[in-house]
Amino acid sequence: MTGRMVEAVDSLLNKMEVGHDGNRKEGGCSVAAKTHPDAKMHAVSWMGSHNMQVKEVPRPMVTDPADVLLRVTNTAICGSDLHLYVHGMPSMKSGDVLGHEFMGVVEEVGDAVTKVKRGDRVLVAFDIACGHCFFCNHGYQSSCDSTNPSKVQEAMYGQAAGGFFGYSHLTGGYQGGQADFVRVPFGDVNCLKVPDGLADHDALFLTDILPTAWHANEMGEVHEGDVVAIWGAGPVGILAAHCAQHRGARRVIMIDSVQDRLDFVKRKLPGVETLNFKEKETVSALREMTANEPGRGPDVVIEAAGFHYSKSWLHAIEMKLQLETDTADMLNEMITAVRKGGRISIVGVYIGFVNHLNIGAFMEKQLTMRGGQTPVQRYWPTLLPKVQAGELVPSMVITHVLPLEQAPKGYKIFNEKSDGCIKVVLQPGATEAVTLPPAGRT
Repeated sequence: MTGRMVEAVDSLLNKMEVGHDGNRKEGGCSVAAKTHPDAKMHAVSWMGSHNMQVKEVPRPMVTDPADVLLRVTNTAICGSDLHLYVHGMPSMKSGDVLGHEFMGVVEEVGDAVTKVKRGDRVLVAFDIACGHCFFCNHGYQSSCDSTNPSKVQEAMYGQAAGGFFGYSHLTGGYQGGQADFVRVPFGDVNCLKVPDGLADHDALFLTDILPTAWHANEMGEVHEGDVVAIWGAGPVGILAAHCAQHRGARRVIMIDSVQDRLDFVKRKLPGVETLNFKEKETVSALREMTANEPGRGPDVVIEAAGFHYSKSWLHAIEMKLQLETDTADMLNEMITAVRKGGRISIVGVYIGFVNHLNIGAFMEKQLTMRGGQTPVQRYWPTLLPKVQAGELVPSMVITHVLPLEQAPKGYKIFNEKSDGCIKVVLQPGATEAVTLPPAGRT
């Protein structure tokens, strides 16, 4: 979605007087945290398109009895944060504190918290779940019915999803974790104690991108012997390939236009094949690569890029003219390239409407398509033991570890895909960047 279109959507919603229905949903939590009357902290604040600033803001406090107050030790910039950085997402407000991948040490707990205590090292799910509504009870924590009071999203989608940390006010407008401190509602549900002996950077990505990569494989039903093609060689795409190999996929093909990223994948994940769509047209190249497969195409295709990466002039122009919000370019490539009876999995973020979706091919080829925000808490019992055992190594995607104060630089190089950037970790309180060893094999 272009900045111009985002402004138009925001203007329309304001005219409709659609916004938060109060500050709390039934059975939910306060969206806005109480703040300390004297204490301040540093936080990464969204100030407009391509304008991230580290500002001094009031420090949050325990607000509801189920809250945890966390002192953040590590936080990361997610690929979905780039949609905010370029102002591709509506319902952003100047000064919003970003960040939904973070971990730290428990500073305080509310009276109702029983599973974690002051001093515990914990990681936090990006999705805010209440733990007791219908959807949480059925393993759809990211669709929690209690934590997102946004009437905007309800108007757009029919039902609102759950609340998310540090994202658009479409997802509740909660303060994020790219900060010295963050308040975590429903701490017993959304915090996971980090076992002794597990390094911070091995634990950090259990907050989002490792469960999201696993979720992509779950929705695609990736299993032994599958041929899997993945659009987007960012952190989620790379970890989706890692998970696919772990689950027994026979071939994994990674598709991107940045050769440095594809080379990074080859170093980290031996056996993964790569396709640079700037050098070869995606669908014809995949047909050639899978010509000898029984289904003459991938069994599973995964979209790990998202809505604002238009590949055609048609969709770029239509988005500029406010004729659509998201682009269908990659979705149509997936529909065309996957074998008949194949599975399509979408974990890249989409927010609205696309034009020219090839629904005919989808129907005639008997395809299955699934998408969704990851219910992180559902996957913790499966993934934590795999990370502890070294079977999955999510920290492989880290290329930059910077002080929180250098967040604007981190956003810039991540968005521009420069300086070999794959994944940025920010450390509150640090004064210098950490030099990592050269990228090698896992």
